[in-house]
Amino acid sequence: MTTPIAQINLDALHHNFSVVKAYAPDSKVLVVLKANGYGHGIVRIAKTLLEADAFGVSRVDEALMLRQAGVTHPIVAMTGFSDLEELKACAQFDVQVVIHSDYQIDYLEQNNLVKPITVWFKIETGLGRLGFPIDKIQLAYQRLMACSQIKKPMITLSHLASADNVSNPKTAQQLARFQKITASFEGPQSLARSAAIISNPDTHLDWVRPGLMLYGASPFPNEVGSDRGLQAVMTMKSQLISINHIPKGETVGYGETWKCEEDMPVGVVGFGYADGYPRNMTQGTPVLINGVRCPLIGRVSMDMITVDLRTCPHAKIGDVAILWGPELPIEIIAKGANTTPYNLWVNISSRVKFVEKP
Repeated sequence: MTTPIAQINLDALHHNFSVVKAYAPDSKVLVVLKANGYGHGIVRIAKTLLEADAFGVSRVDEALMLRQAGVTHPIVAMTGFSDLEELKACAQFDVQVVIHSDYQIDYLEQNNLVKPITVWFKIETGLGRLGFPIDKIQLAYQRLMACSQIKKPMITLSHLASADNVSNPKTAQQLARFQKITASFEGPQSLARSAAIISNPDTHLDWVRPGLMLYGASPFPNEVGSDRGLQAVMTMKSQLISINHIPKGETVGYGETWKCEEDMPVGVVGFGYADGYPRNMTQGTPVLINGVRCPLIGRVSMDMITVDLRTCPHAKIGDVAILWGPELPIEIIAKGANTTPYNLWVNISSRVKFVEKP
């Protein structure tokens, strides 16, 4: 295995979807496939999770890619359309759109489409990102309801800012604001992402929108996915390509950031920042070799990392090295780089080969 491999366990994906349904049995599920299915392969995930009620992507071009790949499920472009060309493509290929700004309503009012489209009406309740602010919501809603270019009723949604902090009152405040604003609105509603699906049943409403948890990671700090009954979908693998015996006092890697305190074996793993392993990874972050957690030492380089093999003295060249997976949760690795599982997944490079677990 000279090329790093990301092994995808589709059984784990199905399992995680069942966990979503167990938390929110009465809600429809929009599976979030942004950023190439969180780095797992957008088409692969869409063609696997046929039990989903709809798929959510970030941009129109992602939705069209799925249509071209033969995906027939409802697809929602979560940032909507940005120009007339995209709007017409959404109507032609039956892509649902999130409407969050006045200019999008202008396009809908001023142009004739081949057929009406389904709209998700986004309101801003406290994240400060996309969505109509409180003083514009009622007028925007009235304009959309009067527009012949959209199907009725619309789905109304907002996005929670701090659902991963269960002690933060912001989620309850956003829910109350959302319910007050939408009390007279027709149609389904959606509010919960992964963290709220798990921690706040009151937010489930008609549609839930899981992302992170589907791929096996916990949305909460200081947890791993298995704490919530989730299974890692991806295992990132490489191998030991060299083992060196470094004498006491010598250094390992660029910048001489690691000095050997004794004579010791040092393993070289064929995986670096050009593959998606962050260059700023903290020394001591574990790599799993023969079931043993071996700490990262020295700086991450473009193609390689070095690990302390004193805890795994029988390791040999060619042994598999697990960078993250079921036995080495990605949350632990993300913490080593002061980042999130999202960031690791979506930054996997094209040098990594993807395979599906048999």
